[in-house]
Amino acid sequence: MIKREHYLKKIRGFYDSDLIKIITGIRRSGKSIILNQIMDEIKEKHDKNVIYLNFEDYGTKSKIPNAEALIDYIKANKKPGMNYLFFDEIQEINDWALACKTLRLDNNSLFITGSNSKLLAKEYITEFSGRYVSFRVRPFVYKEILEYTKELGKECSVTDYIIWGGFPKRFEFSDDVERDTYLTDLNDSIIKNDLIVRYKIKNTELFQQVTNFVLQSNSRIISSNSINAYLKNEKIDSSVHTIISYLSYLEESYAIERIKPFSQKTKTELSYRSKVYDADVSFNSIRSGSPYDLTHNLENIIYNELIYMGYTISVFNDKDGGEIDFFITKGNKSYYVQVAYSVAEKKAYNREFEAFNKLDNSIQKILITMDDVDFSTSTVRHISVKDFLLMDEL
Repeated sequence: MIKREHYLKKIRGFYDSDLIKIITGIRRSGKSIILNQIMDEIKEKHDKNVIYLNFEDYGTKSKIPNAEALIDYIKANKKPGMNYLFFDEIQEINDWALACKTLRLDNNSLFITGSNSKLLAKEYITEFSGRYVSFRVRPFVYKEILEYTKELGKECSVTDYIIWGGFPKRFEFSDDVERDTYLTDLNDSIIKNDLIVRYKIKNTELFQQVTNFVLQSNSRIISSNSINAYLKNEKIDSSVHTIISYLSYLEESYAIERIKPFSQKTKTELSYRSKVYDADVSFNSIRSGSPYDLTHNLENIIYNELIYMGYTISVFNDKDGGEIDFFITKGNKSYYVQVAYSVAEKKAYNREFEAFNKLDNSIQKILITMDDVDFSTSTVRHISVKDFLLMDEL
């Protein structure tokens, strides 16, 4: 497995801190791999002072079923000086948060990962307030995919990425059937284990309907009202309140992210609606099937890549209601970014470039497409997707 330096460099400064280091993110995004890579680095200097426990292992969990047993185990096995404790899938034991809060006070540096079904933002904010730092891990971006597939002796085209996304494990399978089976099972695990079981959702059919609609609506503006209207049109009973709850569950499991459109006319966020992006575009593809939703998936991977690069993102609406896909900022730099599959045809060219016309030129305007031809103008910078995916920043 490749070394995920993008994340490691953010965590290294906390290796000796008494803050609890939480590695979080959607299932199968590589949290355990990063935990092991951190542990390998620390072992180079402090091998004897490292304790690793994987609570998915039945033998470990049976011997250490609760906080009291974990505290006793660490006290019995720790060495003089600071000890580095690595707990994988810590949520499997009872009162795990109590154990972590206790152990951090005894000259220990704690690193934990956990399934999003039990280790979610709201919980550790409450349990560890002021005592933790968290690092969110995401599926591979394209640069990581190229590095990993090279390691595997394989290749991955841009189109393959646009359809099937970046969950690391999927690149290990040798054929399409195995890949599809893995991604479908992963999707079911997230929906059923992380959400239906966790929140004790009784109307599972309605939840599945809402989930399918949302995950196939990536890169689109949605609202609880629009989802409710869709369900009513399908003769499915629901309520806006229920849909709001379901959307929050999908966000808490990191299956989706929502960003608010910013209106230049009112100078406010349009809080009643938001643009939704999937954590991985495979969520759309396993639902839509062929022909795949390449246009919206393309915008979605651009969003995921920009987040990885460290940009803050909003959707921008000009004074006349026109929409720019992204208004992004990083440090003191800002950009307007428009995404289109192609502008080779005149109608598409005019539509995409006209979106920038009413914006002042003090902020750089960028158009990203699959086209290899450079369509840059005096006011708009055109970047091909294959070049964009290799960039570290704009």
